[in-house]
Amino acid sequence: MERIPFGINRLDSTIGGGAPRGSVVLLSGEAGAGAREFVYTAAAMNGLAGTRHDLFDLHYGDLASDAHLPEAIHYISFTTEEDQLRTEIRMTMDDEIADNGLEHVEFDSLSRNYFHVSPVPRNWYAEQTTDITSLRKRHEEREGLLTALGDSLSERAPGNLVIIDSLSDLAGAAGDALSWSDINYLIKGIAKAAHKWDGLILIHANHETLSERQFGQLVDSCSGTLRFEWETGGSARARTLVVKNFRGVLSTIEADNIVKFETDLGDAGFDISDVRKIR
Repeated sequence: MERIPFGINRLDSTIGGGAPRGSVVLLSGEAGAGAREFVYTAAAMNGLAGTRHDLFDLHYGDLASDAHLPEAIHYISFTTEEDQLRTEIRMTMDDEIADNGLEHVEFDSLSRNYFHVSPVPRNWYAEQTTDITSLRKRHEEREGLLTALGDSLSERAPGNLVIIDSLSDLAGAAGDALSWSDINYLIKGIAKAAHKWDGLILIHANHETLSERQFGQLVDSCSGTLRFEWETGGSARARTLVVKNFRGVLSTIEADNIVKFETDLGDAGFDISDVRKIR
């Protein structure tokens, strides 16, 4: 089974090289627990392999025999522009890794679609002045946001790594014109199309912004769910990663008696620092 690497060596080597092609993976985390750093690292390290193989070899190593790099890396954001994302990514890893890795990453911001019907002043998210043609109905604009995302995925997803940041933004915008059922149908549609696209879709979400029912629906729709959490012991806190479900991957982890991964943030971004097993 051909796989696309996540870009985190110790995780990829544990699960056979990465995620099976055609997968949609939900990255669900508490604030600061590592989910966002995971997507930043996945984008930068996959990009680094195409621009500076020497750095990739130093910080990642060899790909597994069944692992193949994506043809391209795309980062879709609902609320953030490219320059801000680049700045944030540079704060989570070494500048040399970030700068070289992001040369191979294409950013697509849907912030104009997202903020257009909000009370946010237009000059905060767009340079154009407001005119009569931009005053559209709220319902049409919210539908336009999902349409814009669908069009972006149809164009960018085939054979590629695509990151969607973040589902929490969509959930936060749900209201009269954009319902949760619209979002749920969207994720189910992405999961159905992903098999044909034959790439890898990573969807970031903060599960603290979702109800238990909503989170369960997302888990059921996606091929896999990685859950990032804070664990408190005594006076210290540790970041952990649990593979909640993952078709084609979970059986490998269970066979190795792995319970969860301890994680850390270093020069190369998100990393696995230890593996906990059933004794």
